[in-house]
Formats: sequence, structure tokens, C-alpha cells
Amino acid sequence: MCGIVGALSLNKSSINIDYTKPMADKIAHRGPDDAGYLYFHTGTRHKKNISFYQNTTDEQFKNLETTLPSIESTAMQRELHYHDYDLYMGHRRLSILDVSYAGHQPMSDLSKNIWISYNGEIYNFNELRSKLKKLGHKFKSNTDTEVIIYSYIEWGIDCIKKFNGMFAFSLYDNYKKKFYLCRDRYGIKPVYYHITKDKTFIYGSEIKSILEYKEYKSKIDKEALVEYFTFQNIFTNKTLHKDIQILEAGHYFEIDLSSKNSKKVQYWDFDFNNPETAKDEREYVEELDRLFSQAVKRQLVSDVPVGSYLSGGIDSGSITAIASNHFQQSNNFLKTFTIGFDLTSASGLERSFDERTKAEFMSHKFKTEHYEMVLKSGDMERCLENFAYHLEEPRVGQSYPNYYAAKLASKFVKVVLSGAGGDELFAGYPWRYFNIINNKNFDDYIDKYYKIWQRLIPNKEIINLFAPISSDIKNVWTRDIFKNVFKKNLLAEKPEDYINNSLYFEAKTFLHGLLVVEDKLSMAHSLENRVPFLDNDLVDFAQKIPVKFKIKKINTTIKIDENEINKRKKINDGKIIFRKSISKYMPKDINQAVKQGFSSPDQSWFKGESIDFVKEKLFNSDGKIYNYLDKNTVQKLTNEHLSGKKNRRLFIWSLLNFKLWSELF
Repeated sequence: MCGIVGALSLNKSSINIDYTKPMADKIAHRGPDDAGYLYFHTGTRHKKNISFYQNTTDEQFKNLETTLPSIESTAMQRELHYHDYDLYMGHRRLSILDVSYAGHQPMSDLSKNIWISYNGEIYNFNELRSKLKKLGHKFKSNTDTEVIIYSYIEWGIDCIKKFNGMFAFSLYDNYKKKFYLCRDRYGIKPVYYHITKDKTFIYGSEIKSILEYKEYKSKIDKEALVEYFTFQNIFTNKTLHKDIQILEAGHYFEIDLSSKNSKKVQYWDFDFNNPETAKDEREYVEELDRLFSQAVKRQLVSDVPVGSYLSGGIDSGSITAIASNHFQQSNNFLKTFTIGFDLTSASGLERSFDERTKAEFMSHKFKTEHYEMVLKSGDMERCLENFAYHLEEPRVGQSYPNYYAAKLASKFVKVVLSGAGGDELFAGYPWRYFNIINNKNFDDYIDKYYKIWQRLIPNKEIINLFAPISSDIKNVWTRDIFKNVFKKNLLAEKPEDYINNSLYFEAKTFLHGLLVVEDKLSMAHSLENRVPFLDNDLVDFAQKIPVKFKIKKINTTIKIDENEINKRKKINDGKIIFRKSISKYMPKDINQAVKQGFSSPDQSWFKGESIDFVKEKLFNSDGKIYNYLDKNTVQKLTNEHLSGKKNRRLFIWSLLNFKLWSELF
């Protein structure tokens, strides 16, 4: 678990060394244990002897120009002059596997021709390592990093299809003169990129690294801003930073350094489909139990302490149950972490948001070493600046409790297990699906589903909200953005088809947003976040489980506005097959409990204890946000919440995030 940065110059311009170390320094929180750098200079533009490569530590960097070796061979000089590119790779390391210096990055093969800078964990690396040894490859470390290198040498870039884990890495192949930037199947590990006017390709685990490359001039992407204030998320590969994109999940870049040609390749995608012939439900239950247990155990492999979040729900609870049993077999105790809320001023359904009692009960049952933190309204106010800095751009939900959860866990462990992904695999949001199962055609489905995902304000208010920049966003059609998430030629005939389409959509968008948020907020505290539900074998199996085993009463129609908390009907109609598979681990009352979600009582806090904070931040006419948003519309909509007329909690949270973002970046 680390941070990667880099730059690749594809024309006459050289990479400015003075720009590069700050790129890695900016994400030191992702990897406080070690730092390394690689430079590869070619071309006649370099007046001195040609620099080939140097793998330097942080201390050595101070005298980088004097330590770079030169190539004395006339033949090599000619070979390097023939090409015309500069390459830089930087790395910050959080040591999880093989914490010795042998895990230092950037790392190369023995010939020093294949170089990698890698962030992530490959959970099946021992299996791959054994295969590679049988094929004659030799290893100098016990890291999964080295396994990636020799997997690439053996199988080419298709090796990424063999990796079961989370990753973002850059790889340089000096033999083939190719460069790759790769991201895992699900997008657990983020990586961003920007192409400068002079065709320099800059990338990093976080946006702030790219901002350190001085040739980038920060501007807001107004189209992405509209996207965010429609969905409270960004469905495209845009960010709020203009011309900085996120590499999509399941994709890689390939750049040919000889021809200067590049291509972006999708190597994997979600595929939710009912099988032609369904098995007996019992067979699905048994296999799901096996695969889920296997996934949790795989992700316990570590050379540093591992813990687990424990919210009070079935996702984190089931992970904790299996992980804790594994710990007890070695006479140890799993550490678990829960965030609770002071509900003194909460009202309505929000009075049930504190799940510490359930978490404490499960901690007792599973024999964990348990830690808790209780948040008050002021905790949101106090963390917001740091939160916005590390998040870098607003994404899904009111996620500052996740920031505090990671802060708590980081005091005791270096790795923590999270329950993200369970809802998206097993239909954990049934109230969304009940509204969209009967449709005239696919466009009718899109119209209904699009309205559900307008999480902040409807289109009619969007027009008023963005009045100051209306001419710049007149061609933005958020319904088209929404529809374009779906693959072409999807099945859309039966209710089950539409539910599978919705599961696909939510895995591609909502889950992806959650994963980006969890990565940023955990790494803010130098904490690795692992996601057992997103094990390849488990995901492949879960996608093919018939919908009728995931949801009860498929043909039931219940109209629920999930953004109106006090009007939300609690139901437990989702995740039926998963509930059955974990029944032997979980207490019955928790296993059969209605879906709760992890949320703070902000509806009450914003119009109560935090009302002065909200007014101070949003009613100031000098705020930068009013260069983009209409002040009167913002205040009208905000006042609807403060007066108790409507629930605008998500909108207010998004405004606060955007305000802090605009001031920081």
C-alpha cells in the first residue's frame, strides 16, 4: 500500500527534475516508511552524458544530479540517442508485505530493464510466485511487487487478468520501449493523469501530486461540477480539476515510446446476468459461504497488524466473525473499530443512527479487542478542512465519519478490513429496484432510474443554481451522462434484467465513488483499507446468482425517496442469499435486521447545533463558490432545510465540501 507518481515526456521537452520530488513529497502520508525515484533520460537534447537509471532513496535525492550514472558505451549512447523521451517514476511506501529494504521501489527485474512503481496488494501473489518459480524465475524479495514484474515478463500485460487484488501501478519495459499505467478491476486503488500542452504525461495516486508539477495551471471543470451537483458523484472520468482525469476501473494505458502512440484498454467489466439454468438455492448458499470465507482469509495476509471496522450491520459483522475466528486459532484477538454519534439533538429516524450497542454485542460474541469513537456535531466542523484536502474533490455521501474511523483504526493497526461492496453485489438497496422493475422500454427505465439518482436537487433547480456559468455548461446533459454508464445491448425484458442493470450501474458508479473515498480517507492516516467483498472469485460468483435469491418480492412496488430520511421505510428484502450464507456466524436479530447504512444525524445537526457554522460558510457573499453558483438559489435551498421545510442535508454537505475545495485548490 503506497503512493505512486510519475511523468513521461514524449517529445523534445525534458522532465524538470525540480518538479518531480515535490510530487512524491505531497503524498508522503500514503507511504511514510520509504521513498524511491527512477529517472530514464534519452535523446540528443541532453548535453551531458546520458542518464540511464537511478533508484535513489529519499536522502540520496538531495544530490540527484551528481549521483545519476552516465552511459559510457558508444553503442548504448547511440541506442539512447535514437529515442526521444524522458521517464520519471516516484514512490512512497507503506510497508505491509516484506517490510525489509528488499521491498524498496521503484523495483526492477534482475536485468534492470523492467521497472515498476506499485500501489496495492495482490492477494494471490503466493500462488503466482509458485507458478513463476516452476517456470524458472528467481526472486530476491518476498513482495507481491516482484511477482507483478515476473508475471509481466512471463505473460505480458495480460498478466493483470490473473491478479486477485487491488492495485494501481506504472511499469516501464526497456526491451519493448513501452510504458503502462494500470488500475484494478473495481477501482479500489485510484490513479489520476494529466497530459500537458507539450505532451508530457503526468500521473499520481492523488491529484495533489499532479498539481505540484508546475506546468499544470489549476482550473475548475465546470461540466464536472454540474455532474457532481446532480448525482453527488462524478460518473465520467472527469474530476473537478480541469484536464485531470481518473483512470477508469478495469483499464490500463499503453504508450509505445518509439512510435509515441498510446491507447487506453478496458480489460474487465462487471457482468450481472441470470444463468440460463439456476441451481438449487442450497448450492448457492454453500458455495457463497465457502468463497466469502476464503476472501476474508486471503485478505488477512500481512506482515503488520490487521483490524476490522465493525459498524453494527451484516457486512462488517460477517467479515469480523470470520476474521476473528482466524485470529483466535493463533491465540490472538482481532481489533475492531466503531464510530458512534451523539444523538442528544437528533430527531426522527436519525435517533437510530448510533449502532454502538449492536457493534459492542458482536464484539463480545466474536471476542474482539474493541475501540470506539463518538462524534458530535462540532467534529464535522473541525475536520472539514483536512477532510476536503485529503479527499481532493467531493464524492459520494457524508463521509467524514469514515475519516474519523480511519483515524481511530490507524492508532492500533496498519491494515483494516471494510464491508464495502456487499450491497452492490447482493442487492442491498431494494427500495431503489422496486421503482424500476416494470418498464415500457429501456429509455423508460432510464427516466425512472435517473430521477432516483438526482440525489441533490432536480434539474429545474440546477438551471437556477448554475446561472453564473450557464453559457459554459449549456451542452451538458446529465441524463445522457447517466445513460452512457450502461453497456450497449443489455438485457431489458424482465424485472430481473432491470435489477441486474441497476446492480451494474451501482457497482460502476456508487461503489466506485465509495472506494475512492475510502482510499483517500484511510491513506490520510497511513492506513491500508482492504475490501474482502471485492475478491475476484467471490465477485465472479455473485454476479451469476439469480436475482430471485437476492431479493424477496421482486414484483412488489414500493415508492421510497431514500434522500428523505424520515419518510424512508425500513425493509430487509435485500441480500437474502447472503443473509442465509452467513446465518451460522451471525446473531439472528442482526442477520435479519433492516438495512441501516452508515450515516451521521446531519439533518438534525445542520438545522440545530451546526446552524451557525452552515450560515457562516454559505451565506458569505464573498465566497469563491459564488463565481459558479447563484447565491440566491443556494441560500433559498439552504433555508428550506434550516427552517425544517425540506430535507436538504446532502445538498448542504455538498456545498460545504465544494466551498472548502474551492478555497484549498
